[in-house]
Amino acid sequence: MDSVARSRDNNRLHSSATGSNRAFWLKQLHQWHWISSALCLVGMLLFAVTGFTLNHAGQIEAQATTVHRNAQLSPQLLKAVGGDDERKGAPLPAAVADWIAGALDVDVAGRTGDWSSDEIYISMPRPGGDAWISIDRETGKVETERSSRGVIAYLNDLHKGRHAGPAWGWFIDVFALACVIFSVTGLLLLKMHATQRGATWPLVAFGLVLPLVLALIFIH
Repeated sequence: MDSVARSRDNNRLHSSATGSNRAFWLKQLHQWHWISSALCLVGMLLFAVTGFTLNHAGQIEAQATTVHRNAQLSPQLLKAVGGDDERKGAPLPAAVADWIAGALDVDVAGRTGDWSSDEIYISMPRPGGDAWISIDRETGKVETERSSRGVIAYLNDLHKGRHAGPAWGWFIDVFALACVIFSVTGLLLLKMHATQRGATWPLVAFGLVLPLVLALIFIH
């Protein structure tokens, strides 16, 4: 009788330890799952919507708008950019950059351009549009053009990280990591609840097989 009682006590202790361990991991997974989902929420909506708009880019017409402006450097400023030397990836003098910002409302501070014998050309692409500025090194004529393809094009370029800068690149990296955590914790939660939900693994398998089948059959 003593051995039977001890066996029952051991079983109860084992069950209690297993239950406590399961409760601990459930709590941890739920916590990481909801935190990562909160971090991912807006980003996932943005990337889902722009995934649709990119997939139907041919059907969504974009109306581009272009602004073209001209100005003239003063003789003093022209001396700062004059000459016929050629340089690659060289910035404008600070005085010239400040004058352009005030006269043409174009921020070229810190940007580099290509200096040829007769022209300085600075390309300034950005999400959803493009821009450039050209300076004639002989006459001092400044010409700039800025174009925009609209909000949809802007969001599509953010989706691709096109010309969005390093800060947006870091955001995409952090967002991708949060999505991985969200997906992995979701998968582990599915595993822990699978015994009560018979359709869990068939649905997971379907989500895995469907894109593979589509890729093998329809993508060549």
